[in-house]
Order: sequence, then structure tokens, then C-alpha cells
Amino acid sequence: MSYNIDLSGRVALVTGASSGLGTQFAKTLAKAGAGVVLAGRRIERLKSLRAEIEADGGDAHVVTLDVTDHDSIKAAVAHAETEMGTIDILINNSGVSTTQKLTDIAPEDYDYIFDTNTKGAFFVAQEVGKRMIGRAKGSAPGTFTGGRIVNIASMAGLKVLGQIGVYCMSKAAVIHMTRSMALEWGKFGINVNAICPGYIDTEINHHHWKTEQGKKLIDMLPRKRVGQPKDLDAVLMMLCANESNFINGAVIQADDGFAL
Repeated sequence: MSYNIDLSGRVALVTGASSGLGTQFAKTLAKAGAGVVLAGRRIERLKSLRAEIEADGGDAHVVTLDVTDHDSIKAAVAHAETEMGTIDILINNSGVSTTQKLTDIAPEDYDYIFDTNTKGAFFVAQEVGKRMIGRAKGSAPGTFTGGRIVNIASMAGLKVLGQIGVYCMSKAAVIHMTRSMALEWGKFGINVNAICPGYIDTEINHHHWKTEQGKKLIDMLPRKRVGQPKDLDAVLMMLCANESNFINGAVIQADDGFAL
């Protein structure tokens, strides 16, 4: 038996699309037929990704987005809908971290992490969510009511890890944010869920896995391996599918068992 998830006619906004998981998410959604809005600050990288998606037969558009700037959020969402139509799917993916002991965290370090991971994620979801609610109420344009919001949290939001305590705190907040949005917005046909990835090999951390410290960490993992961005494709597609109407407020671990 085979199962095909078709997102043709849907528009997906992917934040943090210029690298890592965001890039993979955008490619996966485009291959499923969605029109993809690539959002982030590194515009040249987004343009390169757009070209790659279009060369593969997909449809993509680039918007500038700084999730720490509320005006930038509002402008990016408005621009996205002007260029590609109403947003049906949001992949709320932007995130940053530092490696520090809690006693070494300065206010600017704390703000750097929370402004992106928690505050930024909230206001991006709020801006998209208000438009989805408007469509559900019939007060905003668009024929497809409801929508899918997928917040990218982390297994670090479920299991505290040393040296990245503030990051853990920020992602734990994203998990509770997901549940709050699911509860409040579910009546409008909006499904809000979270993915909690484990250790994934991306360009940002690729060098780390070759170091002595990285190898020791891999040896501590249940199956002594790190994941690849494509390992999240299945859960992403499940949560974005038109058929996932009954999945709301879920927090799904995709961490190879690390948080157990």
C-alpha cells in the first residue's frame, strides 16, 4: 500500500529557510506541490534555494524576514500573501543558540536566544494565525479555511542539556506555546503542532561530529548516530497534510530516542 500527500494549491511559509532544517523543509514541501515562501535574512542564499526549487519544477518566492523585528514580521507575511496567496502552512523554524554555563549568561545573551526562539516564533505564528482566523470567520480573503502551523521546538525543550540551558528554556516555552495555540485556535480549523528534533547533522554543526567532543556525544546517543535533515520529512509531511485534521496540539519527538 502506498500513500501520497499532495499539497498542490497550498502556500507554505518557511522561516529560517536559508540553511539547515529550513532548507530541507522548503524542498520537501515544494516537492509535495506546495508553493513555498522562503523567509530569512540571508537573501542571496534564499535566492539560490529558490533557483534550486524552481529547477526541480517547484514554485518558490523569497521574502526578507527578521523574526526579532515585529515590523519585519508583519511586512514579510503581507508580502508573502501578496506574491503567492494566502498562507495555508507555516513552518516556524527560526532558531539560535549559544554554548554557555548559566552563570555566564548576560542579559544580551538571554535576549538573543529568547527574542528569536520564543518571542519571534510567537509573533510570526500570531501574524499568520490572525489571517487564518480571519479566513475562517469570512472576514479575510481566501477559500481555504483553517491551516497548519508547525513549530520547530527541540528535544532540548523536553530534556535539559548542559551548557545550553537558556536554549532549553526557550524551546520548552515553544512547546507550551504550541499547546496554547492549539487550544485557542483549534475551533477555527487551525492545527498547531510541534516537532522536537534530536541531534541533526547540518552545515552549522557538521564539523562538530568529527571532533573528540562530538564523537563522545555520538557514543552517548541510543543508537550512536546523528540524524539527517531528511529524517524529519515524514513527520513534517504528516503534520502538513490535508488529512491530518485530527492532530492538534501534538508535540512529536523525532530524536532517535534520545529524550527517553
